[in-house]
Amino acid sequence: MKIFSNSIANLEQVIRISSLNGKVIANNIANVDTPGYKAKTVNFKNVLDQQIKLDAYRTNPRHLPFVGSESTSIVETRTNSAYQHNGNNVDIDQEMAKLAENQIFYNALIDRLNGKFNSLKTVIKGGRT
Repeated sequence: MKIFSNSIANLEQVIRISSLNGKVIANNIANVDTPGYKAKTVNFKNVLDQQIKLDAYRTNPRHLPFVGSESTSIVETRTNSAYQHNGNNVDIDQEMAKLAENQIFYNALIDRLNGKFNSLKTVIKGGRT
């Protein structure tokens, strides 16, 4: 028997991913002056592909095959650009904007999770405050 709905487990997973994203961005900012350092990013598409498990079957051999993504990486290194002469590709303005965006996203997730728990608390108390 499940006590909590899937939405709480899903929120928990997305909060973990957002936290990882914050750590990756903070690491990029900390290494802004490190020679040869390549910025890293969290690939949310790969995370979603790994989390969504669908049983898919081809009903016709002419249909496109379904490809699994178990071997994909969540954290990827950006190697296609170099902003500084020392081989470092961290753009501090871009990283600070990503950090602010991730923080807003994280706070929204925490607010939503708090709302779920407050609803449970109200139900447990029988609607009394």
